[in-house]
Amino acid sequence: MGLLGILVGLGLLVWLAYRGWSVLGLAPLAALVAAAFSGQPLLAHWTQTFMGSAAGFIAQFFPLFLLGALFGKLMDDSGSVTAIANFMTDKLGPSRSVLAVVLAGALVTYGGVSLFVAMFVIAPMGQALFRAADIPNRLLAPAVALGTTTFTMTAMPGTPAIQNAIPMPFFGTTPFAAPGLGIIASAVMLGFGLWWLGRAERRARAAGEGFGGPIAAPGQSTTDTVVRERATTAAAFDPAEAAHGRRAMAPPSIVVAMLPLGVVMAVNLTMSLLVLPRMDTAFLALPQWGETSLYSVGGVWSVIVALAAAIVVLYLLNRPRLNALRESVDAGLNASVLPVISVASLVGFGAVVAALPAFQVVSDWVLGIEGGPLVGLAVATNVLSALTGSASGGMTIALAALGETYMELAAAHGIDPALLHRVAAIGAGSLDSLPHNGAVVTLLAVCGSSHKDSYFDIVMVGIVSALLALVTVIVLGSVFGSF
Repeated sequence: MGLLGILVGLGLLVWLAYRGWSVLGLAPLAALVAAAFSGQPLLAHWTQTFMGSAAGFIAQFFPLFLLGALFGKLMDDSGSVTAIANFMTDKLGPSRSVLAVVLAGALVTYGGVSLFVAMFVIAPMGQALFRAADIPNRLLAPAVALGTTTFTMTAMPGTPAIQNAIPMPFFGTTPFAAPGLGIIASAVMLGFGLWWLGRAERRARAAGEGFGGPIAAPGQSTTDTVVRERATTAAAFDPAEAAHGRRAMAPPSIVVAMLPLGVVMAVNLTMSLLVLPRMDTAFLALPQWGETSLYSVGGVWSVIVALAAAIVVLYLLNRPRLNALRESVDAGLNASVLPVISVASLVGFGAVVAALPAFQVVSDWVLGIEGGPLVGLAVATNVLSALTGSASGGMTIALAALGETYMELAAAHGIDPALLHRVAAIGAGSLDSLPHNGAVVTLLAVCGSSHKDSYFDIVMVGIVSALLALVTVIVLGSVFGSF
């Protein structure tokens, strides 16, 4: 009965979330259903297990959500995202429209801008490029997805995306875990994705298919409540805040626009490899600091300092363009709240499930998968991210329940924790892009397309490319170790 309860609770969560119900209420409800089937105390699981785990996630990662959303909003309202997108489109032109859209999205998201902020700016510009080049509009969403939701989210070393940050406290790693494997995985995703989109474009031209399709109505995706509920579990920015604040009338130069992104990368690298390892952090073991260690908090600290420094530089460079600074700051800060609580609710659900006696059956199955710890970890993150429609939520559930066990297995098999980090991140970002994923739903709305027209190509560039990269990392990591 306990295992049936887990399946019923998970099914209820997935089904109602797909229909647009808020995960804030669904997650505790689904957790209580699972607990009821096991005959467990319901109120104790809600207030102690569920809320304790959800609160722990917020305490650990809310600074990243907060600073990341603020940085993305200020980059948008200063015109910096527009400047970068304009630069890429001007340099590459209509003849290489697909490449321009992909690289523009990759550049800003690798620099720390939320994928939702990026897609709201890049999609309209991409439509203009695709119309000029007479490329089918149905290929725009896959092009934006390739640049914003794949390798810059999970594979590129140093990316400040929350999906790259979540494994750090579990494995004691930094944002630059397994950099060589991350670069190889990124090359696989980008190379396969560009090949597929180029093939699709050539076939469309041969068939005489032109741009076609409507242009999305402004604000469509931000006012649709169903889209919003799905979106807030998929990334760290509430799309309802995208319309608040005021965008600069004229964008900055490309140098000014790019500099804050460079600050994120440079400070992140410096903190991770030079500053924090040389600090005396023995005080963290004291009760007043939570009896923790640099092992658990160092990675998060690096990203926090990097984003904070970039925000300061961004403000100093763009003071004349930030005409409604308070409104922009408020919108950015507010945009972080619903996503972090939504993902924390998924984490709370996972904590209740992991505490049930029947979960041992699930744990034994995952740990018994042929291929060793790396394959088992990849399967666990893939399955949970697919079911929840959230890479961050699915990965946190998997690592909270099984992370310690995988660390023990890694020590027994001589596996570098950095390799576990990279496998977990890429695995979570593979099957999360199913039809109910918030990023997919929002992207299609922004691009004026539909699942029927664009989803197959999104699968190819967002799921197939990620799975190929995941297999590559597992094979190379198994043979050569982490590098």
